[in-house]
Amino acid sequence: MSGHTDNSITIDAPLDLVWDMTNDIENWPRLFSEYASVEVLEREGDTTTFRLTMHPDDNGKVWSWVSERTVDRVNRRVRARRVETGPFAHMDIAWEYEELPGGVQMRWVQDFAMKPDAPVDDAWMTDNINRNSRTQMALIRDKVVQAAREGRTASVRPA
Repeated sequence: MSGHTDNSITIDAPLDLVWDMTNDIENWPRLFSEYASVEVLEREGDTTTFRLTMHPDDNGKVWSWVSERTVDRVNRRVRARRVETGPFAHMDIAWEYEELPGGVQMRWVQDFAMKPDAPVDDAWMTDNINRNSRTQMALIRDKVVQAAREGRTASVRPA
């Protein structure tokens, strides 16, 4: 068995601003509520390898892993995967952006499988990722919309 999630949200802001804010990896701790820090390890062309560290969970455990992310701005897609998989056998994520009449639809599709000795199974993780994706997408939407209202442009890095 494996896990699959597919979540999207529409952000009422220009595509360039949505793209730039959501792909500014160094700014993710200010964009996502779950990340404590990001450390870029390597950049090669459109691919970035980086370490994400989360805030401590309810038990005080700090989760951290290395991911690789390749952006394709022309086709409005991003492909990412965990390099250090931790409890996952694999974790692949696709981000897609589509301009719609009401703004930009940002979609996250995640395909994964938990290792046999992981503390949770695929079904549990699917529910967890779906719940968390909806929360994070709403936070991101609100921050990008606020930036658009303040007149920020795509080239200005949010504070």
